[in-house]
Amino acid sequence: MLALKHLRLIEALNDSGSITRAATRLYLTQSALSHQLVALESHYGVSLFERARPLRLTPAGELLLALSREIMPRIDAVKRDLARLAEDNQPGKLRIAVECHTCYDWLMPAMDAYRAHWPEVEMDLVGGFHTDPVTLLDEDKADLVIVSETGKHKDVVFNPLFRYEMLALMATGHPLASKPYLTARDFANDTLITYPAPDRLLDVVRRVLKPAGIAPERRQAELTVAIVQLVASRKGLAALPAWAVQSYLERGYVVARPITKRGLWSGLYAASRESDAGRAYHKDFVGTLREQAFMTLAGIEPLGA
Repeated sequence: MLALKHLRLIEALNDSGSITRAATRLYLTQSALSHQLVALESHYGVSLFERARPLRLTPAGELLLALSREIMPRIDAVKRDLARLAEDNQPGKLRIAVECHTCYDWLMPAMDAYRAHWPEVEMDLVGGFHTDPVTLLDEDKADLVIVSETGKHKDVVFNPLFRYEMLALMATGHPLASKPYLTARDFANDTLITYPAPDRLLDVVRRVLKPAGIAPERRQAELTVAIVQLVASRKGLAALPAWAVQSYLERGYVVARPITKRGLWSGLYAASRESDAGRAYHKDFVGTLREQAFMTLAGIEPLGA
């Protein structure tokens, strides 16, 4: 009955403290995770968690967690060694490009974790702001690119990473802060502060403002922190990923509201050449990206292909 998936489940529940966050981390529905947990407990006749907030391990759960901590790293290491042998221990390379500035905040921890497992893989970041980084794959200037949309590109594979909500940011005390969410019209009489990116890469412009015929005054800033500073100084409104501004919101530095009643959600994908996507070191990097994102970023959700 006891399987590797159960050990990963125990670790995820212990680390996250809730069924919701654990299910997100494991790319499962809450019902599927709960079913696995109940089946495991029923099979052995023990409770593995105290149903409290946060969840707490019982002595039986502690036993399984200790087992998982002991053997899962060894199993993962053997899998990587087998993959190296299958590929004749040829060293690989990963030149990584990103479409937007905000990717770097979560990309660095993932690269650090990956480097410990694949020290022989040469890693590099392709500098500069790339409005269409997929072309870098065609030109052999990058091996993996982080993009917000998929498309019809010959011999390119798009692996889903995660989806996240874009929030409207405003200064504390801003009149719009009294609203439960912002509509396109709410942006009409204020300045919109964005990255220096084309409109097709700005979800709030492409998906909310333009369809409504709203064209507010614009101002640009290169860095996330600069945009937040301008918003806090009452220079305008901004729309940024929830996970990118979480620390500012927790400190009350700015205020955030959903964009439209249903919220404005976007996603990130890892795109690579089809010839590279099947390589073990390449697949492991995509998996590490997902794992680290769900461990470190708040409010993200699984993204379907």
